[in-house]
Formats: sequence, structure tokens, C-alpha cells
Amino acid sequence: MDARYDIVIVGAGMAGASLAAAIGTRARVLVIEGEDRPGYHTTGRSAAFWAESYGGPGVQPLTSASGPILRELGMLTPRTAVTLGRAGQESEIEAFAETYRAIGVEVELLDRAGMEARVPHLREGWTCAALEPSTCDIDVGSLHQYYLAQARKAGIELRCRARLAEARREASGWTLQLADGQEVQAEILVNAAGAWADPVARIAGQRPIGITPYRRTVVQLAVTPEVPGDLPLVLDISGGFYFKPESGRLWLSPHDETPSRPCDAAPEEFDVALAIDRFEQVVDWPIKRLEHRWAGLRSFAPDRLPVYGFASEDPAYFWFAGQGGFGIQTAPAAAELGARLLMGEAGGPVDPAPYAPARLG
Repeated sequence: MDARYDIVIVGAGMAGASLAAAIGTRARVLVIEGEDRPGYHTTGRSAAFWAESYGGPGVQPLTSASGPILRELGMLTPRTAVTLGRAGQESEIEAFAETYRAIGVEVELLDRAGMEARVPHLREGWTCAALEPSTCDIDVGSLHQYYLAQARKAGIELRCRARLAEARREASGWTLQLADGQEVQAEILVNAAGAWADPVARIAGQRPIGITPYRRTVVQLAVTPEVPGDLPLVLDISGGFYFKPESGRLWLSPHDETPSRPCDAAPEEFDVALAIDRFEQVVDWPIKRLEHRWAGLRSFAPDRLPVYGFASEDPAYFWFAGQGGFGIQTAPAAAELGARLLMGEAGGPVDPAPYAPARLG
């Protein structure tokens, strides 16, 4: 087997899989994954929603550009989102609505009656809210498998249990030693390693750019009465929680962001208790049982925007990392942008400048 490739992508989660699929037949590509299967870490632990405001105004262009593609692929199911505010937070809710309306996102203000109609048994004290009608659920598993299948059809190779062990930069490109004992050559090395992005950079002799993993906790609850199937995604304007229905159960997060080393993340009892406490302050839904708990890592650059593009110091090293908690909902547009940059193509629906690695010094 010829072990020389145009591009080697490190990581087969949503980032690496979608980028490989977007490159398609335009280059000879190998995707390497350290785990037994693709998507074991962050991709497989997503809360699975598409919300145009999620991630902030800097991420919104990628989210909005991805929406039509996700709909065409049949990956979205209508949900809506309600962002709640307490008494005294009316100005924050209004500013939230104005910010996103100004960049083309549909947002409606709700009064208490409108809130109660969408969030049953809402406790007193929650007095204002913003509704995003466009918010949807995402079929994360199907989307990831779609990208892996598209890459496979294009002749792109995937190797699991093939962690990057060493990387030597030479005049002709890269010589890569893999943990499975194989050696491969590549003209371009792409870092799509998620929480491991900075460690992979160090292996490749590149300057890390401060991508930090943060643990995020989610629990699954059975409540009384059963969660309405049309319940919106419910978020806190202060960033203290979000919850949504899932197959008659409730998925709940305390919206925690605890700095972590790259690892197989596990939930902490404190964060589970915090999630339940915050939930009980929002709605009067008795909890029958805690059925499941899990945690994943969300990785951010210092300015909390993703990093897409060639390193300033090395035209053969490409960053595709720092997607935070919005890498699923932005995957189609981000992959298109990344493939365009890799192939040296101009144009495209999203301006790459805000995401360039050079901004980080």
C-alpha cells in the first residue's frame, strides 16, 4: 500500500470526517483516529441541537450557512428554543433579541403568558424570554455516519487505533509515525484533534495556540408528568442551564465549563447535583429518577472562535479545531470553508478571516 498522501487529517470526529468528505476526490487523503471507532469523544456526546444564537454572533455565520444543508440532508427536526430571564433581566433579553435580529436571526420576545404556554409549570420569578423559532434537533449520529460514508465513497482512507506518535517536518512535507506502527508521508498535516489539538501541535513541532478543553455535563431525567414532546430547548440568559426533551425523557445540563486535560471525560457528582438543583428552580416537574449521566469536552481557543486555516509559521500545517460546543451545528459550513482553504480556492458563503490562526499571534 502506498503510504504517501496529499493530506493527513488527525481526528475522525465530526470535524475530521466532515472535512474529509468536503475535500472528496480533490486530494488523496488519510484520516487517522486514535480510538477504536470514530466519534467516541465529543461527537458521540453532543446534546444535539442547532440554534443560530448558540456560540455567539461570531459563530452564527457558520451555523446559519449550515442550516439549509442540514435540512436538505434530513438531519434537522423542528424544535424552537426559549431563552429565559428572571425579573430584572428584561434588558438582557431585549439586547439578546436585538443582537441576533441585527444579523438576520428570527427572535421574538415573549411575555409571561407566552412563556407558560411553551414551558409548562414554569416557576414564579421567570418574567421574560426570547423565542427562536428556527431552532432544531440534529441527528448527530446520522450526520457523522453520512460524512464518513461520503469520505469512503471518495476513496478517502480511515485508520482507527492509529494515534499520531511522531511527526517530522521535512522539505517535501511530513513523515508521520503512527501508534499502530505504520509510517506515512503527507504534504499537508491537518489538526482536527478536538481536545487534543494543542498536544498534536506539540508532536508536530508547531506552536500551540491555547485551545483549552472544558468538561460539559449532561444528565437524563424521567420526570412527572412526562416531558412534552414539543417542549422547546430551554436556556438561561445567564448561562446557568439548558434542557430539552429526548424520547420522553429530559436531557439537562448545568452549562458547566470546567477546564480539563484531554481525556475520556466523566461527570462529577457535584455537577450532576448542580444541574438538578438549577432545573428545580425553573419548573415544577417532580423528578422520578436520574437515568443516565455523561460528560464531554468542549474545546475553545482563547477568543472562543474556531480556528480554521494554515499556521502562520508553516504552510504545510493546517488548523481545524476549537469548535467549542458548536462543532456539530456548524459542520457543513465549516467543512466547506476548510476544504476551500486547503485547496486554495476563493469564494464561499462564509468569510474565513475571523477564524484564521494568525489572529491568535
